[in-house]
Amino acid sequence: MGIVAGVDSSAEYTSIVVCDADTGAVVRHGHAEHTGERDDPQSWLLSLGKAASTGQLADVRAIGVSAQQQGVVALDAAGAPVGPALLGNDPRMQTSAADLVEAFGGRAAWAQAVGTVPQAAHPVAKLRWLAREQPEAARQVAEVLQPHDWLVWQLLGRPARRVTDRGDASGTGYWSAAGESYRAELAELALGHRPGLPDVLGPAEPAGQTPEGLLISAGTGQTMAAAFGLGIGLGDAVISLGATGSVCAVHHEALTDPSGTITSYADATGMHLPVVRTLNATRVLRGTAEMLGTDLDGLSELALRSTPGASGMVMLPYLEGEQTPDLPHTAGSLHGLRRESMKPEFLARAAVEGMLCGLADALDVLRGRGVQVQRVFLLGKAAGLDAVRTAAPGLLGAQVVVPEPADYAAIGAARQAAWALSGSGAPPAWPAAACRIFEAGDELAVGQAVRQQYTTVREEAYPGAFPAEPHSGQQPHG
Repeated sequence: MGIVAGVDSSAEYTSIVVCDADTGAVVRHGHAEHTGERDDPQSWLLSLGKAASTGQLADVRAIGVSAQQQGVVALDAAGAPVGPALLGNDPRMQTSAADLVEAFGGRAAWAQAVGTVPQAAHPVAKLRWLAREQPEAARQVAEVLQPHDWLVWQLLGRPARRVTDRGDASGTGYWSAAGESYRAELAELALGHRPGLPDVLGPAEPAGQTPEGLLISAGTGQTMAAAFGLGIGLGDAVISLGATGSVCAVHHEALTDPSGTITSYADATGMHLPVVRTLNATRVLRGTAEMLGTDLDGLSELALRSTPGASGMVMLPYLEGEQTPDLPHTAGSLHGLRRESMKPEFLARAAVEGMLCGLADALDVLRGRGVQVQRVFLLGKAAGLDAVRTAAPGLLGAQVVVPEPADYAAIGAARQAAWALSGSGAPPAWPAAACRIFEAGDELAVGQAVRQQYTTVREEAYPGAFPAEPHSGQQPHG
């Protein structure tokens, strides 16, 4: 079929990966920082042009676009932005999210309608904020796009029809992954009038062609593109270790969660990608490393000197409060301090185990809803630490897979472009990501004992934080 390109436009930069459409082999790549303000859509477009400026897109037959999720590019009737893009988990939107929850009848009503409860990151909350804080701009809004939608529209030459995909649409707060349809009245509730919303394309459906005849695929959000680039499927979960954490897994149906703990995304293949988030992941390790006068690698070396269980020391890793469980105003804490346990290696081990147990709690929220997990992909810098890799299989109760570093979101976007180009009913069978695999083996029982120690402390400190005892770890996939 020739070669295809994947574009990933993050909050800070644009990456381009060019691949052989049949084999997935990477042919070339490009990279450029955003040169202007991060909330200026023109800066994203200029960055894309700069990343492609040395011929990266020569002879490319199709392009897929991945971009930062849950941003709002609000356009007026002439197609011009009414103001800067509203991006990310903006704390200014928290009150607006709470207002919407109440206005529509509570968390359960939202979860039933669209599979999510409004939070500060959701576009629906950003529209509410715009209506309340910038009413004149809000009145001018004729159509609402997300970053990937806007970039696709630009590449196509700004046609009358605007499009998105089910993955990005499922993060808006006004599109239902279960019903595969908009709840446009929720966008109207937020903004004060009903804006135009982009058509939602299927996973392999092209968005159109550029004026030069280059095919542009539907595109998607970064989470969905990265999952597609990794090649995950049923039985796979992905844990992203940023300062905060996220746990998602491929599932055959959308999940409705009245508590709002699970956000029901759609993926880039026609399946679903339920997500649970934690407020504390690598920040736990960085904070402990600073306390011990070292860095992440030094913390890992210390933790490996400790036996599992950290001599009875347990860290509840809620340094910034917590979302899973719902403890927004709590703080982290150390338990089980004894004279013999007050050593750097035990504190380091407790931090690693506390972070992973907090993420295991999030993983068990999905398991408790019937999501099967045999393999867990660990992403992020902390996934490269030996202490994390060795402890994770036993604590998570699954085989742990650590992919080699790569632009997986851009690769996923390129794979989608190849799929749209082929016109096939199934995505191209590109090779799985290069990975290192870690098994629990004989350490599974030890890991689950450490997990039980953590759970006992958590329940004593916060009784009822979870509605039921956590799911016992599953046997690793053989």
